[in-house]
Amino acid sequence: MAEAADFQGTSASPARRWLRRTGALLAGAPLLAGLLQMPSAPAADAAGQDAAQASSASGPVAVAVDSLTPSAPTEGDTVTVSGTVTNNGKQTVTDAHVGLRVGPRLSTRSAIDTIAKDSDDLQGATGSEIAGKYAEKFPKLSPGVAEPFSISVPADELDLGQNGVYQLAVALSGQTSAQPWEQTLGVQRTFLPWQPETADTKTKTTFLWPLVSSVHMTAETGSNEQQTPVFLNDDLAKEISPGGRLDQMVSLGKDLDITWVIDPDLLASVDAMTKSYRVRTGNDTTAGQDQKVAMRWLAELQRAVAGEEVVALPFSDPDLASLAHNGTSVTGSLSHFKEATDAAAKTVDTVLHVKPNTDFAWPVNGAIDPSIVKVATSAGADKVIARSDSLQETGGLPYTPSAARPIGGGTTAVVADARLSTAFQGDLTRASASTLAVQRFLAQSLTLGLQTDKQRSVVVAPQRMPSVSQAEAMAEALTALQDGTWSESQELSAAAKAKPDPGATTKVPSASSYPASLRGQELKRPAFDQIAKTQGKLDNFKVILSDESRVVTPFGRAMNREMSTSWRGRAAAATGYRDGVESYLDGLADSVKLIEKSETKLSGRSATIPVTVQNNLVQGVDHLVLRLSSTNPTRLKIGGADYEEQRVTVSGGHSQSVKFTTSANANGRATVVAQLYTEDGRKYGDEVTFDVRVTEITATVMLVIGGGVLLLVLAGFRMYTQRKRAAARVAEEDGAVEAEENADGSQDPEGSGARLTTESGTGSRADDPEQPGDPAPDTAAESADPSGTGERVDR
Repeated sequence: MAEAADFQGTSASPARRWLRRTGALLAGAPLLAGLLQMPSAPAADAAGQDAAQASSASGPVAVAVDSLTPSAPTEGDTVTVSGTVTNNGKQTVTDAHVGLRVGPRLSTRSAIDTIAKDSDDLQGATGSEIAGKYAEKFPKLSPGVAEPFSISVPADELDLGQNGVYQLAVALSGQTSAQPWEQTLGVQRTFLPWQPETADTKTKTTFLWPLVSSVHMTAETGSNEQQTPVFLNDDLAKEISPGGRLDQMVSLGKDLDITWVIDPDLLASVDAMTKSYRVRTGNDTTAGQDQKVAMRWLAELQRAVAGEEVVALPFSDPDLASLAHNGTSVTGSLSHFKEATDAAAKTVDTVLHVKPNTDFAWPVNGAIDPSIVKVATSAGADKVIARSDSLQETGGLPYTPSAARPIGGGTTAVVADARLSTAFQGDLTRASASTLAVQRFLAQSLTLGLQTDKQRSVVVAPQRMPSVSQAEAMAEALTALQDGTWSESQELSAAAKAKPDPGATTKVPSASSYPASLRGQELKRPAFDQIAKTQGKLDNFKVILSDESRVVTPFGRAMNREMSTSWRGRAAAATGYRDGVESYLDGLADSVKLIEKSETKLSGRSATIPVTVQNNLVQGVDHLVLRLSSTNPTRLKIGGADYEEQRVTVSGGHSQSVKFTTSANANGRATVVAQLYTEDGRKYGDEVTFDVRVTEITATVMLVIGGGVLLLVLAGFRMYTQRKRAAARVAEEDGAVEAEENADGSQDPEGSGARLTTESGTGSRADDPEQPGDPAPDTAAESADPSGTGERVDR
């Protein structure tokens, strides 16, 4: 045991010690050494290989501490450490056991960092193993096999002294066939915060709980009155579904004393999902199906934030550093940032029914320089969330100062502690990694509190979009901190108002100090140029609309999303999104256009030319002017001049034809140009060009027309003569009949013929042509008069 203890307390490997002892024996017995050289060579080689393996950083056996409860024990508690040991070597480990070793108290925050960095290094000090029954034995550990362990020790048996953080090492000791003595083959170090009594001066801790996601909504609103939103994909539904990242953030956060930091775009997107929406799938869209999921998540969030402080970021969380470094020289960029800030409070209030705090700006990783601070405060915020690895201390303070720092111009930098804020980064899906992160966070917090007896306000600003495992570790650490004895919760607004430490630095770092790794992820100048180009197209389009809000609002929010921090490191995706927004706007603008025309022929000196304006939008368009101009006014004039303009109004889904009067001065072809303009004189859409061919009325044409008229006259005269001849024949036949009747009557003594007719007043009387009963004179007169009644009726 003494030998084993010696091995554990020094940095020399057991194999090297064995070789040194063997060498000393051989030096005292040369003959024996010579006899043993041959058979000893293989053993020496094996020992050297195992020595190299044992001297590796982590050793042949991996020790994982999957849980440590309670995370911050007090007197009377029992500390339980559970995990697994895995033999990663090639030889079986025998006579092994897992034990706990308490190291010395760690008095500085940097010492904690060192231990965390080399937590499984065999060469580091581990302290003495707790004697007695507090160990778990393994007769044999086969290669590649993992074995669980669980050790429980009363806190009183740990022999902890004064308040502070202690190193707790879980070590596996055993032996192999090549090294048949007890030695440490694997270790995992963690931290044990110890403050059994409530601190006289507690640290006030503010923990930011970010609800931020990437961009999900497009600018598209569907071709219908309901303006159905379109999503890039179904990722947001997965995040808010039970077990999803954002679902876990709400479920975990509702039981914690935190300050909610929310991107209003996330709320707007989920709220849009509660109604009819569509999801893009390739070149098409499908109906969204997760309305109930969205409603449930929003309801849970509303309950969680009730009565809590909510800080609203500008809409879609604009990238302040990208804007400051690459966007301020582009016209309109700061206007978009102002719009995003103005939309924040209204969105949060509408969706969550709470009044958010909009006084804070949060650059990426809290990294600031003068230009970032200037942009961050340009839209009304007077507090910037920075981080201590950016606004570093230069005054030699022996402790961590409070977060609030006045940095000039009425602006307060709220400096988050870098060690605490970065404690939950990286892959925490393994329980051992998560447990180490939790214990490290608590260790840093307690050590910070013990630096001085001054009460300080500390802010923790974790990564913007924690994973599920990271969020779970954050919640576990924060729960332990809130149940502990050295810290109390505080809202962000209170931390910003706390009295600044007079010795803390207030100098904003220069632009050259901004991390190159972060600068490389920024949106570049062409991105802001494209946003400005899209805005120009929107300005030209909206003036013709009867209800511009249907277009201005969704495209305004889309351009806010184009500046989102979530595009960092995703340049291709960011470009694709901007291209999609611009392309969709071009398609809408092209829905109002002129219909193409083919060549038009004019016969004569004047005519009317119609030009058709088509509107395929849902809403009507107005404030448009259609100009028709002639490229050869000496041949063809429009409205008596070079061009003519008419105002155009077209209802949604309809077309409107506009007629222009033209006058020709000569035969031939003239080119005409039709162009739409906005009322302020800017061109709208593409022009339509077509030819007009003018033909005069020639002598040949007049001869043909005259011949046609002559034929009509001759046909009329022929009809007239035919009717006149027919009338004459009728008259002759009537006269013959009458003469015959008269001859017959003169031989009738009783006068039964004409006399009877005359007496009755109905017959014809030849001797009295004026009697109305005799039609012969009237008929003859009508037949002889070409202007009589018969001719007029026939015409």
